[in-house]
Amino acid sequence: MDTFGDEFNKYRSPLVSRYASKEMAYNFSDKKKFTTWRKLWIYLAKAEKVLRCKPNKLASRMQCLALGLPVTEAQVAEMESHAEDIDFAMAAEEESKLRHDVMAHVHTFAHCCPTAAPIIHLGATSCYVGDNTDLIMLRDGFDILLPKLARVIDRLSKFAEKYAGLPTLGFTHYQPAQLTTVGKRACLWLQDLAMDMRNLQRAREDLRFRGVKGTTGTQASFLQLFQGDHDKVEDLDRMVTEMAGFKKAYMVTGQTYSRKVDIDSLSPLASMGATIHKICTDIRLLANLKEIEEPFEKEQIGSSAMPYKRNPMRCERCCSLARHLIALLADPLQTASVQWLERTLDDSANRRISLPESFLTADIILSTLQNITEGLVVYPKVIERHIHHELPFMATENIIMAMVKAGGNRQDCHEKIRVLSQQAATVVKQEGGDNDLLARVQADPYFAPILGHLDNILDPKTFIGRAPQQVARFLSEEVRPLLEPYKAEIDVKIELEL
Repeated sequence: MDTFGDEFNKYRSPLVSRYASKEMAYNFSDKKKFTTWRKLWIYLAKAEKVLRCKPNKLASRMQCLALGLPVTEAQVAEMESHAEDIDFAMAAEEESKLRHDVMAHVHTFAHCCPTAAPIIHLGATSCYVGDNTDLIMLRDGFDILLPKLARVIDRLSKFAEKYAGLPTLGFTHYQPAQLTTVGKRACLWLQDLAMDMRNLQRAREDLRFRGVKGTTGTQASFLQLFQGDHDKVEDLDRMVTEMAGFKKAYMVTGQTYSRKVDIDSLSPLASMGATIHKICTDIRLLANLKEIEEPFEKEQIGSSAMPYKRNPMRCERCCSLARHLIALLADPLQTASVQWLERTLDDSANRRISLPESFLTADIILSTLQNITEGLVVYPKVIERHIHHELPFMATENIIMAMVKAGGNRQDCHEKIRVLSQQAATVVKQEGGDNDLLARVQADPYFAPILGHLDNILDPKTFIGRAPQQVARFLSEEVRPLLEPYKAEIDVKIELEL
């Protein structure tokens, strides 16, 4: 059977085959993983061999002292020349014999680097390549997600600014409540996304390198290699950490870095999943009211049976995948809780799934949400009709206040309004008619003193409080400063695969 046909005879994760971006799919690919292993072996060899420099108190130049292990330039050069050309078939064959993925790749690397073979993985344990690679992938994963989140915030902030003053029905308990504005509601979404941005930034900055720690974290093998020289062991750890692009390494580890690091990395992703689920659910509810819709392509089909339908499929996708992202947080929580003493291997298979899937899923829903926020459609006339349907009830307090100012009695007015409101509610709920409270007020002689002011009393803009001012201040003081580090990447558009 040809390769193309064989591809469809086995399960493929839709996270990669259907949804994820190329950059995030590559970040957790075998190619990225195993080339990173080789780079880590090269870093280790270089650090074990390379010159260590420190200031010379007797001269202005730098005095360089060798770490003192028998690693040659030729061996390092040979390893560097084969960092990318991995024979995956050989590695798979070796693993089937050895039942050990790291040693399989040590042998595969050694096969194409015969001169360097004796010093590959010198003094290291499997977690040197395994855990350090995971930390690199987590760091790089955050670096992919953060600009995408910034773009979503940017698009939504422009939407909020545009509609900062457009009155709309507020809802509590999904029942009509005091008016807000379309832009102010978007700021509720933005506030949650801004919290997610800070959480992701903090998680990324808190990541450290496992470094060079040995089998149980004591660095005993390296202390032996350097004949008891503690300074050289610390220098080795520092140099490898810096070569890998990290500022710090964890000072203490067991065989692995603490699995609480995985909790701290996946927790902000799950939290962001909750944010996006709420945003997209709100849009779906508003789409049902025909007030706001996600983008809908010219030839897009909403339903195979009902041609008129415009289903919010992008928002539904986000909600569906966000639930998966939220659920994935249970994995690192469980894993961290059951790591015995210096480590157990029951973390491995779980982490192969939960770490990549969390970042892949977060990547997908951010790309999809960017597409949604770039094309949100607002229907002001529908919003206005809904307001006029409910506003007479909401305006009753304002009518009472106006009557009192005109010399009326507050209690008498309240009773009048109560009776008329109940009558209007009966028309709406039992007869299916329109809200005629305003007509009843206008027909009652009691309210004659304020009839000339009813239009002003019922102007929707008088019911939105400080919403426009809140939007302007929030965007200026909290949102725009958050986007500054991502200005160079903020205008990137994505082609969403539907």
